Amino acid sequence: MPASAPLMSTYARLPVAFSHGDGPWLFDTDGRRYLDCLAGIAVNTLGYNHPRLSAALREQLGRVIHTSNLFEIPLQTRLGQMLVDRSAMTNAFFCNSGLEANEAAIKLARLYGHKRGIEKPEIVVYEKAFHGRSLATLSATGNTKVQKGFEPLVEGFVRVEINDLAALRTIAAERPNVVAVFLEAIQGEGGIRPATEEYLREVRALCDAQGWLLMIDEVQCGTGRSGKWFAHQWAGIVPDVMPLAKGLGSGVPIGAVLAHGVAAEIFQPGNHGTTFGGNPLAMRAGVTTIEVMEEEGLMDRAAHLGAAIMSEIARGMADTGGLVEVRGRGLMIGIELDRPCGELVPMALAAGLILNVTAERVVRLLPPLIFEQAHADLLVERLLPLLRRVVSTPPPGKA
Repeated sequence: MPASAPLMSTYARLPVAFSHGDGPWLFDTDGRRYLDCLAGIAVNTLGYNHPRLSAALREQLGRVIHTSNLFEIPLQTRLGQMLVDRSAMTNAFFCNSGLEANEAAIKLARLYGHKRGIEKPEIVVYEKAFHGRSLATLSATGNTKVQKGFEPLVEGFVRVEINDLAALRTIAAERPNVVAVFLEAIQGEGGIRPATEEYLREVRALCDAQGWLLMIDEVQCGTGRSGKWFAHQWAGIVPDVMPLAKGLGSGVPIGAVLAHGVAAEIFQPGNHGTTFGGNPLAMRAGVTTIEVMEEEGLMDRAAHLGAAIMSEIARGMADTGGLVEVRGRGLMIGIELDRPCGELVPMALAAGLILNVTAERVVRLLPPLIFEQAHADLLVERLLPLLRRVVSTPPPGKA
């Protein structure tokens, strides 16, 4: 009987198990080494066994892991201050995951609407977006495949395409119950699709004019991955609400929702809560992650290496005819092919690379931010032949 027999069948797992890691490398139980270009889906910011993070977590384990939010937690205050200082936001609520952070954002928007006298507040969300798998965040997600079977979905969401300002203006003219716009600065699960800087600026202006909250999901694209602390900062704007998670704890479960302006005053005691969120261990991981990122210049490195990787992949695929686009920002990269390419995942694994495919045709690269030039060169060297092999035959239905 397979080892996974006691587990629910929620994942189609690859036939490999990892025993340990070092830097950007993972080692399986047979001793084989893999260059990790996924980082636990944008989670392991500092790679594996980073000496500063490991030492900090060991020390914290010897002090206190959990006390509950019924008491002051100094590390929450410290991490909260670090985040608001780097985001121009006002305050933070800590939870355990991106789903929880996004759920809190949705609740915050609804409460904002009710306080304005709107009985059935609506939130603008996006096609191809992904915000989580709870019933509310699944309803905000723009993917019918993952929603199927969980109907009836939660009402109160109005959907548009990313970067379509005309559609958003139509909603402003026709739907008086809208209270917020909720989007990812870079859609991750949707195929590494960035909101353009111009679009983000225009949405900020429209939200200001309409009295809407601008809520930007930075769960996957935040915490330095794009080359700035938060991907929306490339557009020079400040959102009203910003969910975070994934890379903030470098592998320790963590989530946060930051608020600014009127949104920062909406939640009051009793409106929201968490048992484990903001525990001292997770807060220590967040504080250490930010400290190391700044000391080692990891954001600038992400911007530089990401641009180089995208350029090399585009150049190496230019003569194939099978490349649609290489896009992204920093170390959040999507390589869209002209056909489904899920077979690349096991092919890459056999070549000692860990990556994944999202939106059926997009190879997604999310390396740890401690990547160096030699790792980027090796990634391109190993990946390009695989990409070229996949596109070397016509896609299904074409002669």
